[in-house]
Amino acid sequence: MFTAGNHIKICLCQQTRLEHCPTAPTFRLELGLGCTDYYAIATAKGRAMSKLVPLDDDTAVPPNTTRAAEGLPRRRFTVAEIEAFVETGVIPEEERFELIGGEIVPMSPKGMTHERIKMWLNEQLVRNLPLQFATNPETTFRLADDTFLEPDFVVFERATGLERLNGATCLLAIEIGLSSLSYDRGRKAEIYAAFGIRELWVIDGRRLETRVFREPGAEGYRVVSDVEAGEALEPLGVPGFTVRLAAFERFVG
Repeated sequence: MFTAGNHIKICLCQQTRLEHCPTAPTFRLELGLGCTDYYAIATAKGRAMSKLVPLDDDTAVPPNTTRAAEGLPRRRFTVAEIEAFVETGVIPEEERFELIGGEIVPMSPKGMTHERIKMWLNEQLVRNLPLQFATNPETTFRLADDTFLEPDFVVFERATGLERLNGATCLLAIEIGLSSLSYDRGRKAEIYAAFGIRELWVIDGRRLETRVFREPGAEGYRVVSDVEAGEALEPLGVPGFTVRLAAFERFVG
């Protein structure tokens, strides 16, 4: 057992698993990924917090885990747990990552080109969206108990409100990709489709071309098209809004 003030190093591989006590107060986790081990360093404050439970054999998969590429199980996190980590300062607010199927996925660093496109596009959305629609940049887009994404923009009905934003109420998600472009067009688009996001734009930050994904299904988007910078982008679920990325070339900011 952990007791107040104790520190312990825990190997979350096939031999052990960490069971968290929901009645425990705040604690600190420092995560490190290796090819053979997954460590957590925990500090309990006040009461016993966790215990190590040996597994019966090397092939058993603990509950509440995911399995990494090298075959070792990983502790599956929930959105609520991650939010608690941020709230208590365990994870810095400025750290950029997404939670996908319970696994923490670091996000690529943003460059100046990405930020300038985002700034320009934010102005276009705020100024030109019809009044019944709203947008929010880099929101924590909660899609399931163990999954959240952080798209560059989401668009939704103003009457719906941000607190009820989900796969069904999101009218448009926008990603600006440079170093992450292939991931955004591939695996990330599959995740959006799986959660029913009706339309996704992935903007190529270098060429200012946009890949438009529509009609989500279990196997991905059924309709995919590429829109050149000079062509009009018109989201099906947001009538009255149009944008051409070629106009970004005249942007000063």
